[in-house]
Amino acid sequence: CAASLVGVGSAGMASSPCGGGNFDCGLEIQTRSVEQTLIPLVSQITTLINHKDKLKKTEKTLRAIQRVGQAVSVAVGRFVAVGEAIAAENEDLKDEMGLACFEARRAGTAIAQLTDVSSLEQCEGDGRSTVFSDRTGMVKAARMLLSSVTKVLVLADCIVIKQIISSRNKVLVTLEQLERVSTFQEFVQIFSQFGNEMVEFAHLTGDRQNDLKDEKKRARMAAARAVLEKCTMMLLTASKTCLRHPDCESARINKEAVFQRMRLALEQVIEIVTDTRSDGEAKALPVSIYAGIKDFKVKVEGLRDSLCCVSCEAVAAQLEALMEKTEDFTDSAYTSHEQRETIIQLCQITRQETKQLINTWRHAQSLKAKEATDEMELSILKTCQSISDLRRELHKVAVGRATELLKLHSDHLVLKALKASGGDGNLEAVADYAGTLTEHKEQLVETCRLLCHISGTEPLEITCIHAEETFRVIGPQIISAAQTLALHPTSKIAKENLDVFCEAWESQLCDMAILLKEINDVFEGRRGKHSANLKTVKAAKLDAEEQTTIAKLGLELCLFTSDVDSEVERWDEQDHEMVRLCQIISSMAYSMYLFTRILILSETEKLSDACQQLQVCAKTPVQGKSAIFQKVMQYNSYRLFLYISEWSR
Repeated sequence: CAASLVGVGSAGMASSPCGGGNFDCGLEIQTRSVEQTLIPLVSQITTLINHKDKLKKTEKTLRAIQRVGQAVSVAVGRFVAVGEAIAAENEDLKDEMGLACFEARRAGTAIAQLTDVSSLEQCEGDGRSTVFSDRTGMVKAARMLLSSVTKVLVLADCIVIKQIISSRNKVLVTLEQLERVSTFQEFVQIFSQFGNEMVEFAHLTGDRQNDLKDEKKRARMAAARAVLEKCTMMLLTASKTCLRHPDCESARINKEAVFQRMRLALEQVIEIVTDTRSDGEAKALPVSIYAGIKDFKVKVEGLRDSLCCVSCEAVAAQLEALMEKTEDFTDSAYTSHEQRETIIQLCQITRQETKQLINTWRHAQSLKAKEATDEMELSILKTCQSISDLRRELHKVAVGRATELLKLHSDHLVLKALKASGGDGNLEAVADYAGTLTEHKEQLVETCRLLCHISGTEPLEITCIHAEETFRVIGPQIISAAQTLALHPTSKIAKENLDVFCEAWESQLCDMAILLKEINDVFEGRRGKHSANLKTVKAAKLDAEEQTTIAKLGLELCLFTSDVDSEVERWDEQDHEMVRLCQIISSMAYSMYLFTRILILSETEKLSDACQQLQVCAKTPVQGKSAIFQKVMQYNSYRLFLYISEWSR
């Protein structure tokens, strides 16, 4: 009922400009759907209240007003019926919801009575209060209706939040059981239950994420859900490895890290939906350079209008705080000498321009000027230009560093070396390559921090923080998985576990490339324009029940695969025909599981670029047999990609 009443989802205040005033219910709305539900009601009430005082009372006008009033009353009646059903199902909200429904019904009835003006004689002759004669009563009824309806919606949304919390609690209980299992059979049984619970939790949180109005919350929710999705597969292979090699310390460390990360992600989801932290304190993101520059420019621009009431010392202090943050760039061992010198020089220029601005501001103040002088206007322009030049240089450094690292890691040589060394049982080589991977991890972590500074929007800033944390955590997990394989080089489960963590690292590198493109788009002001001229391919949508069924079947297939692999490892005759057939079936089942994870959708993100490349290729003139052949091959390659993408959708 709660979902049918409000959907699921975001944040703002419910207010409606009616009759020249605001109807503010004083309740914080948590979802977009609540806001959208209120819009028709607000529109109808606005129509009733904002009529002209000397409105010509024609039969047509009276019938229109009566229709609107009746529509409001009927809609409120249906709405209240759903609210009362919710109250009956939720004892802890019964009284509060019941009162809100009672007030909504009473207000709806009052509006119906005030708009019951079906004829001129009735409107003018019986002396009864109407929307024409009792405007105050109409406004009062409207206020009560909006307040009570909003309260019902907010209470219904609280029930949705409770569902998410309840789902999280079930996941946590099963997670603890998984962590304590001692046999593979017991693990398979509990993991199957865990998979079902995670699917339910994914649907609830996915709906909530889509409905969140606050972009920062949406980004944080997306990051937490991404962790849970990737960690589910890691948990499976890490737990299997630990069960197969119970005395292996590196396997235990690997497994514990996965469980810990899942718990933190689950906690973050609850923090987002309840807007609170477990320790009761609000979590504030560190101020990035781009956000600091944006605020600094606002303050500088505001000086021209604040000659008498603003302290220029606040501007100077904020600038110094910004200059301190640029040390993340200048102190980096990976920043070139030329880049470091350029950043320091631009910082110095910005300080000088700001100092000059403060001097001109004080001079204008001493003259008791009522508006900014020409000298001050020039100083404002120079200060804003210098800080923009600094931001441009920082962007260049961060994006350049990220681009170089992505090229460096595109071949995944270190990961391949760790897999090979682990498979050979070469612990010394694993230790050497682990050192190299650790160095790469530190470079990526620092680069994500720099990208965060220049990201351009708060959602992208949050995505940068998520990428930084992912590299920081997965790096050591890859190393512990490689150490386990080196200690047990013939273990297929240990090899599978290392593969999963390496895939997570590679996936994060791909995500970083997408993030880098989005940051560039924001900086260059072309965000979202790259696909504007392309025809959108409508994806086939599965409903929640179908998605749940597919995901559950996928998890079961994955479990069967694990079970088969575990049993096959125990067979002495590895070349036996039955073993070979079992391995083939297992591989097919695992491939089907990968399909059910819906990872195909991520590939369709490349569709717009491929379409553009196809268009360019088709329009580019070429000469010569070799060039024509190359163009045809390239054209056909893009056509093939588009065909596959179309099929996958």
